[in-house]
Amino acid sequence: MSQQQQAHLSGKDRSLFQLVVKHYEAKQYKKALKSAEQILRKNPKHGDTQAMKALIINAQGNTDEAFVLCKEALKNAMKSHVCWHVYGLLWRCIKNYEEAIKAYKFALKLEPDSQQILRDLALLQVQMRDYQGYIQSRRTILQSKTPSGQKNSNSRLNWTALAVAQHLAGDLYGAERTLTTFEETLRQTPPKTDNEHSEALLYKNTIIAETGETDRALEHLEAFYRISLDRTAAMEMRAQYLLQLERREEAEQAYRALLDRNAEYRAYYDGLRKAMRIEDSDTQSLKTLYDEYAKKNPRGDTARRVPLEFLDGEAFQEAADRYLQQMLHKGVPSTFANIKALYSNPAKRETVQSLVESYLSGTHTPLANGSADQQVNGDEKPETKQAPFEVSVLYFLAQHYNYHLSRDLARAMDLIDKAIEAQPEEVNHHMTKARILKHQGNRQKASETMEKARTLDERDRYINTKAAKYQLRNDENEAAITNMGKFTRKEAVGGPLGDLIDMQCMWYVTEDGESYVRQRKPGLALKRFATVYDIFDTWQEDQFDFHTFSIRKGQVRAYIDMLKWEDHLREHPYFSRAAISAVGVYIRLFDSPGLHGLNGDQSTMDASERKKAQKKARKAQEKQEQIDAEKKDAQKTASVGADGEVKKVDIDPQGSKLLQTKEPLEDAMKFLTPLLEYSPKNILAQQAGFEVFMRRKKYLLALRCLLAARSIDASNPLNHEQAIRLRHAIQSLKEPLEPQVSEALEAELSPLIPHDADLLKLNSEYLAENSESAAHVQASLRTRQLLDPKTADDNQKDVIRTLVLPSVSLEDAVRGLDLLKEWKAESRYRDDFIAAAHERWPEATTFMTQKD
Repeated sequence: MSQQQQAHLSGKDRSLFQLVVKHYEAKQYKKALKSAEQILRKNPKHGDTQAMKALIINAQGNTDEAFVLCKEALKNAMKSHVCWHVYGLLWRCIKNYEEAIKAYKFALKLEPDSQQILRDLALLQVQMRDYQGYIQSRRTILQSKTPSGQKNSNSRLNWTALAVAQHLAGDLYGAERTLTTFEETLRQTPPKTDNEHSEALLYKNTIIAETGETDRALEHLEAFYRISLDRTAAMEMRAQYLLQLERREEAEQAYRALLDRNAEYRAYYDGLRKAMRIEDSDTQSLKTLYDEYAKKNPRGDTARRVPLEFLDGEAFQEAADRYLQQMLHKGVPSTFANIKALYSNPAKRETVQSLVESYLSGTHTPLANGSADQQVNGDEKPETKQAPFEVSVLYFLAQHYNYHLSRDLARAMDLIDKAIEAQPEEVNHHMTKARILKHQGNRQKASETMEKARTLDERDRYINTKAAKYQLRNDENEAAITNMGKFTRKEAVGGPLGDLIDMQCMWYVTEDGESYVRQRKPGLALKRFATVYDIFDTWQEDQFDFHTFSIRKGQVRAYIDMLKWEDHLREHPYFSRAAISAVGVYIRLFDSPGLHGLNGDQSTMDASERKKAQKKARKAQEKQEQIDAEKKDAQKTASVGADGEVKKVDIDPQGSKLLQTKEPLEDAMKFLTPLLEYSPKNILAQQAGFEVFMRRKKYLLALRCLLAARSIDASNPLNHEQAIRLRHAIQSLKEPLEPQVSEALEAELSPLIPHDADLLKLNSEYLAENSESAAHVQASLRTRQLLDPKTADDNQKDVIRTLVLPSVSLEDAVRGLDLLKEWKAESRYRDDFIAAAHERWPEATTFMTQKD
């Protein structure tokens, strides 16, 4: 509390104010609020108490009310650093870090020596990656004293924090000097068991290495190498330095020492190979090296598996035969997963297929005891009825023929059925059958089969999640959440889904959202994708917990790695998936305003059907709102934790507010902006960006996305469609673009499509050149439909004809049906398409009729 404010309170009230602070820090918000109100009854305009009350009610979930009260506190005590500090904390709470920093800096002008404000400012600066400001704050903290009068320079934490700030800012030599200076202040050498000191030495060593002075880094490492508590890290760093300095004999010894500790880590073999100057082309020397470690580690896998990548011909066949027989005799379920990376080489793929087929037919030459090492009796477990060699072979071949590079689904199904007949209780066999059915397009049977596999081992979380995933792929959302509920907390607010969101189970939330997209329920879909977005925001916010914790605990190297990972956080595949899907939903909302306010699609309905759908949706919404209200009432007591902290209850579980947006393209930008920034090499992201910018009439930005997509994959059929759409849009403008914009567009677009090009002719030529590819034909037909709507009948017939192309895939067929629906094709065309597709893919759920 500021001195000016203290003067306005009696001694009793000052003690009460300290009690407010104490209760708040202990998260006893009710007691804190009661004490604050007791002070305010006597001193209604006491700014510091008002500020603390604002902080308390903000912690209880009333942020808007807290801001109003804090602004009132500032009016009453403009020169109180407490009020400005609280104001900054409130801004930080709503993630407006710029305003929070401004408030903190103003508070520091009023109270320059406040350690708490300095620490809070420093946290925000590193969070915002303002490294120069962070250096200044950490240096100020280092040079100041604690409230008890002790020098902060006596604490390792403050020196390390300054070094980290300098390191992050790129001042490597400054960071090294800071750490060295602290070491020189130590009056006695820390004990060998001091983990914090050991980590500090390793961190300093990494800084020296980053300067490029490898010889000095090695010299520094050697000084504490034998006493380092992280023995593996020290050994790895030493081996790496020796290799970089080309001290190859010592590097060889170092990597061999590492392999003696862990012979399964491939990077050690790579380092040893470089130290021994063994070239990639010298396969014999490489084989000798790996054979040496295979003999040393008879139960190891890496030394036997890696040679399969560089061996060819008879040498590969012999090594693969030994490896496969050993693994299949042991009944290792992951054998195919270990081998399939080799399938990019057609010769090796055929060799593996030939070998395993010979095992099935019994024409192979068995190795002694089924072992690749001809081990003596007793070294291998005897074969049992639960895992015979023949069943392992059936299981391997079923996966082999299910794999996309060697696919023969009929053969795969026959093999897995035989494996199931031999071992009907084996979970892996039923899981593989479900995958085969999935690739056949039969989502219903795939879901049922995976569910059957789950019932064989109900305590296994992995098979439970696989069953739920397949149910979501079949749009069985209720069944999926019921399965997931078997492993969630019963007392969780929001039920199983609420617990999954609390646990940040992104795969489920993403799959659930994609399922609702397929079901044309955009509100629920957007709700799920917004949840994924919030999870990534939470991960970014969670850095606050580690800025102080990691340095206090001495885990600086891990902290630096975390910051680097956080800088690329939204490159994560799940963010890309959710963002692209969300952008697609917002585009549909923009194109079809009839979707607003409904979890259903009215765009393909006539007037009477639309009226019925709206009435049905209103009833469903009213019913759902009643259910949600009952759930909310039931969860009121559960939504308050034991510490009095409010657990937020979702007030819009159906995503109705998200669906009622008046600016869908603006909302799409929330997902699109980080998507384009962090995943510029994702062609789907660039294509989604094109669609949004075209609708916003931002033609230069649309062109930039188009050019980026072409640089990723020039042959992608959507590039052709989008290029013509862009040129067509520019040609169709009622008013010309600004000269500068037009000039920039033509400079980049004209090489693709000339200004005066005949777009129909250009599209026809593209269609003729790519007539054997269903995806390219569909893109051409979509383009022709845009340029000349009179060709609608011909376009629909041509979509049906794509089903006879030799290269057409199930995915192409599904896209073709979606295209007919998009065009609102006559029912006869859709029926003909479904019938033809069903004949080619009889198991595919998408093309099954009611008779099927």
